[in-house]
Amino acid sequence: MSTPSSSSAAGNGAPNDPDAIKAEIEATREQLGRTVDELSHRLDVPARAKEGAFRARDTAVETYKESPPAVIGAGAGVAALLGLLVWRRRTRDSRRAKRAAKREAKALAARRAAAQKAAAKKTAKARKAAAKNAAKTRKAAAKARKSAAKARTSTAKTARTARRTARRTK
Repeated sequence: MSTPSSSSAAGNGAPNDPDAIKAEIEATREQLGRTVDELSHRLDVPARAKEGAFRARDTAVETYKESPPAVIGAGAGVAALLGLLVWRRRTRDSRRAKRAAKREAKALAARRAAAQKAAAKKTAKARKAAAKNAAKTRKAAAKARKSAAKARTSTAKTARTARRTARRTK
């Protein structure tokens, strides 16, 4: 083990005198104490906030003593700004409600239009089917008329033939 008086200790600039070493240790302790105090002060947020509030109050009092109308004007300005912010927030909520109602109305109108379009399409399809059925019915009626006319003609021919035959047989 080497002692402080060895050549390696003397080579890096460390003091050999015990009193100098004690003084250096004391100075280091004081520096560490100041560092710890500063860090604890920085980490004590509530105390720093109180300090800031006291400083702001002192500044405001000094400013008021120097120029009261300026402070009153600044206070009125701050009050007006706060009033404006509250008013904007309240009207913003009503504007949001109006926008939401408008969106709902548009969505409802779109749903109604879609329903009307579907109903119109269904009606058109039904009309087309009815027209098709009517055409089939007309064709069937024409066919039946033709068939009836043919039957009448055939019946008339048969009746004439029967009358002729009856006249001849007399």
